[in-house]
Amino acid sequence: MTATRLLVLGVVRGYGRAHGYRIGNDLLAWGADEWANVKWGSIYHALHTLTERGLLLDHNDVAGRTEYEITERGEAEYVKLLRDALRRPQPRPDFLGAALAMLPSLPREEAIALLKQRLDALEAQRDKARAQVDALVEPPHVRELFGLWEHQAAGGAEWTRGLIERLEGGAYPMAGEPRSPGKPGSWEALKFPPYPPRDV
Repeated sequence: MTATRLLVLGVVRGYGRAHGYRIGNDLLAWGADEWANVKWGSIYHALHTLTERGLLLDHNDVAGRTEYEITERGEAEYVKLLRDALRRPQPRPDFLGAALAMLPSLPREEAIALLKQRLDALEAQRDKARAQVDALVEPPHVRELFGLWEHQAAGGAEWTRGLIERLEGGAYPMAGEPRSPGKPGSWEALKFPPYPPRDV
């Protein structure tokens, strides 16, 4: 549920207050149902669980519609999840995908520093896998497994290095910068269609 939790907290935080239908529409417009396995049921389950744990506050000002607002504890959890997702490589890509969707929540220098930690970890994984390929004698076919890990870590390191360079070059408005969508409650200008266009 970690990627879903990060995404749901991030969308609620972005809007300041949001109801489940808006959260779901945004996430589905981003294709999160494919890259993070986010479904309507998991969104509403996350909203319920996060509210029970005091990370979200629910409002029932309009009959038949519950809106959610992030709490102070929720903000702390959100930032922790976001930082962890950027700095720690995971076998599954959904956690990183969720962090990238929320990347402007962080100041530029902090995002770069976290990604440099990720780069160090990936380069260490690449070197370890390379050493395992070189050292393995039996069974020889297991070299393919270590070779796969080496290739994945090397590719992840190359991509991470590129993102660091783009951020250092000023790409994307980050928290505290003009036009950044990273400030809590700043998403009113962002309007997502309920479904992505099909004729593109």
